[in-house]
Amino acid sequence: MGISGRVGKHLAPRITDVAPGLTTGFVREALNRAIAGVGPLPGAAAAADKQLAEQNGDVERAIHEVIENHVRYAGGQGFLTNVGGLVTAAVTIPANITGLTVVQCRMIAGIAHLRGHDLDDPRVRNAILTALLGEESVAQLVKKGKIPAPPMALATAPAHDAGLDKIIAAEVAADLVARIAGKRLAITVGRRVPVVGGLVGMGADGYATWKLGRYADREILPRRR
Repeated sequence: MGISGRVGKHLAPRITDVAPGLTTGFVREALNRAIAGVGPLPGAAAAADKQLAEQNGDVERAIHEVIENHVRYAGGQGFLTNVGGLVTAAVTIPANITGLTVVQCRMIAGIAHLRGHDLDDPRVRNAILTALLGEESVAQLVKKGKIPAPPMALATAPAHDAGLDKIIAAEVAADLVARIAGKRLAITVGRRVPVVGGLVGMGADGYATWKLGRYADREILPRRR
């Protein structure tokens, strides 16, 4: 089993217990573990720094490698947690969403760290969770006034707005519930053959992670010192 697959297995009971009434507490826990490290995965900053060293201090190349590594993690766990098809869907879908959430949070946090942002800063943590929603969803939420600004502006806000913590976590929790529902529908409709389900899961999760990585790369700019 791959690294992210083991992470999903490790955290799956939590999301199984709360889905579909998934709580904001789970979202914060997933982010905390992505930043601090969980199971075989070291923390986001340590992993990013390793890539920076391997790329001889080239931040942009390090970010590229962080994204590529997490796309592979996401694709691997997407295959493993969808290969069982309908038979194992009740267990593997929560594990899939859990593992993918941690992997994507870790990737975005690594990018933020390489761009000079403090991962212990609550403003940066809110920015990471907001970026997890994706560019289209963020634009809609800002337009509707549900959140005040996109990730970069949140990360560099003059002060931390504690009221935003629950609002952003609630939006992410709702997004995760929607992902679970979508996965269940996809398996019911089009993944009756187990191996095909695994391949579809691998491609879908890998692509989604790549897309989020590109968004975070564009959105989370170097912090002015």
